[in-house]
Amino acid sequence: MLNGASKILRRPAAKFFVSLAALIALAPPASAATKLIVGYATHNARIAPVWVAQEQGFFNKYDIDTEQVYMRGAPILVAGMTSGEIQIGRSGGSATLSAIAAGHDFKIIANFSSRNPYDLVARPNIKRAEELRGKKIAVTSIGGTTWMGALLWLEQLGLDPQRDQIHLQAIGDQNTQTQALETGIVDAAALDGAYSRRLKQKGFTVIGEYSNLTKPVLGQAVAVPRQYLQQRTDIVENYLKGEIEALAYCFAPKNKTTMIKLLMRRLKTDTAGAEEGYADLVRGIDRKPFPSVEGMRNIQRLMKLRSPKVGELRSEEVIDSRIMQKLDDSGFIDRVYAAQGMKP
Repeated sequence: MLNGASKILRRPAAKFFVSLAALIALAPPASAATKLIVGYATHNARIAPVWVAQEQGFFNKYDIDTEQVYMRGAPILVAGMTSGEIQIGRSGGSATLSAIAAGHDFKIIANFSSRNPYDLVARPNIKRAEELRGKKIAVTSIGGTTWMGALLWLEQLGLDPQRDQIHLQAIGDQNTQTQALETGIVDAAALDGAYSRRLKQKGFTVIGEYSNLTKPVLGQAVAVPRQYLQQRTDIVENYLKGEIEALAYCFAPKNKTTMIKLLMRRLKTDTAGAEEGYADLVRGIDRKPFPSVEGMRNIQRLMKLRSPKVGELRSEEVIDSRIMQKLDDSGFIDRVYAAQGMKP
């Protein structure tokens, strides 16, 4: 042994380094992160877990490398998922159900918001719900999440769009809807709290506050093409792990300062706007993002008159909760909240 060691030590340095290089070359390469294109069709504080998972390294922790793309409208997102260019879609449940009813083979694997997050805000001269008859209500798009929120509010208030001649008008994003309401282009809108609070200060009427609308929905659904889910279940699971860790990070009070800075940058707003956005995130996101069958049925009930095929969908055709159930049963979700000093 000593003689052999002496011979190695007496070898020329160049030969030693060549041998070392050869050993390194023979070693198995480190596994590369899986690239995922993640599309999202809403741009507000409730999408923050996707941004946080990337910026705080939670996706990297699970060997996921995401390219995140904002799509101006669910139809563009659906087209990207159908073509295979987008593997993960974050969109409203109504748009996802419409896509599935139209023949697109997607599954909803999680849902980050099972509550309607919108206040119903009207122009200052409108004081009561019945005064919305014959008026125009702004939504982002027909069939989208704000459209569903507006319908839920009208149902809650005993109004019917057809009977009461209420026109739901596709205007654009929440900022554009707010401008349309201020300038009188529309008479009301279903708005995030950040926008409704500002308008209330200007004298606009909040006909209904989100907390009074308790029927569950599919609001921030995570949709995946079924074939990709079947073939790359492990990758999809790792994606959800990253986003759920980010979700716990978002809720932890100790991270609020970081969250405010992130929202200021991502939403291009000031500190007050970011504070309002953070409040919307906390009030509008579920701590355990299971897709809700009851939420799906509420969407179907309201959509079936417009899209009969949506009403015919069965929950097993739409929802696949197996990964979420696995993460919950294994204690993973409880552990990531505990790591942030919280309970889920």
